[in-house]
Amino acid sequence: MDHSGSKRWLVPSAALLWGLQFALLNPALAILLVDVFHAGAAQVGLVLAIYNASGFLASLALPAYADRRRDYLGPMLACAVLTLALAGALALTTSLPVAVCALVAFGGPAGVGSSLLFAQLKHSGAAPGDVVRTRAVVSFAWVAGPPLATLVIAAYGARAVLAVLAAVAVLTTFTTAAIGRRPHQADEPGESPRPAGAGRIATILVVFTALQATNSAVVAIMTLFVTDRMHLGVTWAGITLGVAAALEIPALLAIGRLSRRFSSSWLIASGCLAGIAYYTAMAYATGPAMLIGLQLLNAWFFAAVAGIGLTLFQELIPPPGLASGLYVNTRRVGAIVSGPIISLGSSTSHGYGGVFLLCAVLTAAALATLAVQPLTVRSG
Repeated sequence: MDHSGSKRWLVPSAALLWGLQFALLNPALAILLVDVFHAGAAQVGLVLAIYNASGFLASLALPAYADRRRDYLGPMLACAVLTLALAGALALTTSLPVAVCALVAFGGPAGVGSSLLFAQLKHSGAAPGDVVRTRAVVSFAWVAGPPLATLVIAAYGARAVLAVLAAVAVLTTFTTAAIGRRPHQADEPGESPRPAGAGRIATILVVFTALQATNSAVVAIMTLFVTDRMHLGVTWAGITLGVAAALEIPALLAIGRLSRRFSSSWLIASGCLAGIAYYTAMAYATGPAMLIGLQLLNAWFFAAVAGIGLTLFQELIPPPGLASGLYVNTRRVGAIVSGPIISLGSSTSHGYGGVFLLCAVLTAAALATLAVQPLTVRSG
């Protein structure tokens, strides 16, 4: 029996399952904290901050450990088991302090599994296009996961989503273990690329934190922008975000193919230009058709940041775990930075439209920074 076809689907299947784990948990976590653990609004914010802080630290520590061992599958398996432990711990307690301890001890480290998958891809010699296509699978999980979580909660209650999470964690464990049985070509010491200088690494960290912050800011205020600024029904905000998420998948696939012909710097620049156009046009959007149509630009912008950004980090920072961990943390820090962007942008005469205009300025600044210090790497 020929197993080559099934082996070809192992990595995409693992990517889908890793993405689905936290596409199920993260949207449902606030509901769990309120309904099951009776947390107040301030407590929810504090718990989420602590949980994200543990994820930030784990995203640095676990990949560094994996880089030293040159073993990414072992820590990935540990992360899958930790997800199962998290689901079990949250299902067996009604104590908020115990839940917080479980989120810190199990949930933060478990979330690193997805970035370790991309480190494993780099370690095994995957081309940038393969990495981007795998990232598209994770995006698909985030399209399907939140609606699935809300359906389960609506039908069976908040705790029921933990059973689904546990089932996905079991499947993730077996799929990740199966990847470990595949023959792969690990990086040879003589073939290690020269690391980028500290200045270039600092540049990429600042640029991508800014780009991630703009995306986080506009997602956070989309509902308020649609209802307050555009005077449309709240359902249009959900439709807009859903369309944007769905369009990310073909955009990532297209970016993955183009990465074979164009440099990463060129593709990121094209994404920044799309982002500038999107943010500027959104500030003056006047109706549902324009609101939805502009998501094409948004999808291309995010595909460049999410897909090519990850491969660029892996090109400039040779240790695969460190590269993936740092990239993931630009998203986390960007989410923190989005708060001041929202405050400053919405305080202008444009209201929530001012947030989009400020994001356009930040994206233009990021593009100008790349022009001054180009991040030239080999294309896939």
